[in-house]
Amino acid sequence: MTANELRTMYVNFFKERGHREIASASLLPENDPTVLFTTAGMHPLVPYLLGERHPAGKRLTDVQKCIRTEDIDEVGDDTHCTFFEMLGNWSLGDYFKQESISMSFEFLTKHLNIPVERLAVTVFEGDELVPADEEAVDIWKSKGLKDEQIYRYGRKENWWGPAGQTGPCGPDTEIFYDMGQPKCGPDCGPACHCGKYVEIWNNVFMQFNKESDGSFTELKQKNVDTGMGLERVLTIFNGKTNVYDTELFQPVMKLVEEILIGEGKELTLREKRIICEHMRAITFILGDSMKILPSNTEQGYILRRLIRRVIRLFKKAGINGNYLCELSKVLIRQYGEVYSELLENQDFIREQLQKEHALFSKTLDEGLKKAQKYLNQVEEGGTLNGELTFKLYDTYGFPVEFSAELAQEQGKSVDMEGFHKKFEEHQNKSRQGAAGKFAGGLADASEQTARLHTATHLLNGALRKVLGEEVYQRGSNITAERLRFDFSFPRKVTKEELELVTRIVNEAIEKKLEVQLEEMPLEDAYNSGAMGVFAGKYQEVVKVYTIPGYSKEICGGPHAQNTGELGSFRILKEEASSAGVRRIKAVIEG
Repeated sequence: MTANELRTMYVNFFKERGHREIASASLLPENDPTVLFTTAGMHPLVPYLLGERHPAGKRLTDVQKCIRTEDIDEVGDDTHCTFFEMLGNWSLGDYFKQESISMSFEFLTKHLNIPVERLAVTVFEGDELVPADEEAVDIWKSKGLKDEQIYRYGRKENWWGPAGQTGPCGPDTEIFYDMGQPKCGPDCGPACHCGKYVEIWNNVFMQFNKESDGSFTELKQKNVDTGMGLERVLTIFNGKTNVYDTELFQPVMKLVEEILIGEGKELTLREKRIICEHMRAITFILGDSMKILPSNTEQGYILRRLIRRVIRLFKKAGINGNYLCELSKVLIRQYGEVYSELLENQDFIREQLQKEHALFSKTLDEGLKKAQKYLNQVEEGGTLNGELTFKLYDTYGFPVEFSAELAQEQGKSVDMEGFHKKFEEHQNKSRQGAAGKFAGGLADASEQTARLHTATHLLNGALRKVLGEEVYQRGSNITAERLRFDFSFPRKVTKEELELVTRIVNEAIEKKLEVQLEEMPLEDAYNSGAMGVFAGKYQEVVKVYTIPGYSKEICGGPHAQNTGELGSFRILKEEASSAGVRRIKAVIEG
């Protein structure tokens, strides 16, 4: 089976069961400030999981492109990827556990022809707050699964959410494929990482709302959110033992091999896999409609880290030439038919890869000089301390592996334990400053965040009035306390311009204008003058929010009913976000 056949088979299966296909959203999440990238199909659906009506109805299905970086150190093994495609289906207050599990079981056993005996599932075992999910157990048993194929785990393994302190959450049931190898011990099960069980599908049942006092109440609108990794399923279906032996990676892996042979160099299998996997993620991030740039913060930092890891591996093999663009071209050709944005943005992808290669090559050369300076201060047989080793890594971008190799060549060593201690401190700060610094997301759909969301529309409209139509939204982030708005603009916005923008927004608030909502075909929305932030991701029918005289945007919500609800608007800060992109942080008061 090819990847295209699997995508088509999955989507058609659910369309035949009343689901509407929706397009893959941007890798930059629009409605969830708790993550840097879209890590699952549910992120673009946050407003609808919270009760907003989706134009396509209550049953949805799609193939969503995703980025996850928490497993970046596992990349190179048989299954972990930073970029992957998630096959998903949703029920927004429609069907629940019985139908969801039944459809998953039918697709796996009847359409993918996976033997029932090769399946294993996990369910929530219950605790003092929420009872065990015996309903899911009974459904699985009715499908023919035996007791020994059903595993009960706690919240760590089989509970989703809430994203914050309060909000929608519930048990899930995860579906695993038994690879057929012997158990590693008496306690071996799907939660074990020995490789016997590979997760292929997760069905989340948003059944409860966690209250501020820690209790759980039943939700009025119960939702189902499922996700199945295309790469893993394709691997299993085609009888492969790892994702790199599938058609998804073979073209780029072949080119990596040709480059190494042509240069007369070698890399380990894991290193070649990392290059292939990271190049795919890099190509999709750069090719996204939001045009994320390499930088030292947030999404741009992750992108830069991936690019530099590829460059470092080539340089480790003694290859100084820039092969990034050639590798990316293979991936664009391979995926362009499914994800047209890669073809549309291929010039941008090439330009950024060329810039980053030149920049990092220079950085490595400077780091080499600085590393040698530090090592010259270490006696033969001595050790470069962890703090300086980390400084080389963090300040000069010099990989710790390079420091260790350089030291070894000179009969010296580096304090790896000290380095890792400093690195962990840095990681913890980064997590707090990037992935976890925002309260909100799915768990925070308060009236305040709805008002701030409306304020971003007014801000966008005001910026375009003051600065011109070259202004285009490049991202937003909303918490209960403030809004953050990124937009394309080549220079710092002057104090006078910011004052005028503020005045326009507050003028709209003072007029107490109704926030009008219409559903219309996408083409009609564009023809009516509505702005679409996430180009290429919209459905045939979209929601258009209009604030007469100030803003008209395609958006999923949630929003205030009237601009008068916003109180007053105040800009806290205007700064650079990345090259050609400015950032405004603002609040509403009163």
